[in-house]
Amino acid sequence: MKKNALSLILVAVFGFSATATTPIDGEKKEVKTSESKVTWKAYKVTGSHTGTVDLKSGSLLFDGDKLTGGEFVVDMSSLISTDLEGEYKGKLEGHLKSDDFFGVATHPTSKLVFTSVEASGKNSYEVTGDLTIKGITKAVTFDVSIYGSKATATLKVDRANYDVKYGSGSFFDNLGDKTIYDEFDLVVDLEF
Repeated sequence: MKKNALSLILVAVFGFSATATTPIDGEKKEVKTSESKVTWKAYKVTGSHTGTVDLKSGSLLFDGDKLTGGEFVVDMSSLISTDLEGEYKGKLEGHLKSDDFFGVATHPTSKLVFTSVEASGKNSYEVTGDLTIKGITKAVTFDVSIYGSKATATLKVDRANYDVKYGSGSFFDNLGDKTIYDEFDLVVDLEF
């Protein structure tokens, strides 16, 4: 009797844990990283800068045609500026990759893992995910739209949450026109 009870407990524990982590009728669709694009825009008192960063990997999970999850890894060493040229472009890119900003030598990737997906309309979802930058993970919420084999999203990221302090009025006083705003935008266009 004890052996049967132990067997039932083991089946229950391992059976439930296996089904809890496997989506029912789920389909994982790999993102075509070379055809997808992540654009950033950061703001300062005297203007803004734009650029791109490459996806290293990514996938979306679906149950039928309904989005249920996703996970993405960004190659931080691919961070570039698209609004400058020559010497200033190189200086900005080097500074953004330095420890003043994203510390790319120590933190070569950033990651986003969906934790909650709620339908908000036809082809639209409100997504909450864990965003990890510089080894710090914080929740972010944003909207995703899906059209066929394409998805788009726009995120506002507060860099102060990830210990990116340089030029931030949240960490330093009296910066004046040298202030760089904490929030930056990410516009994501995915193909899968």
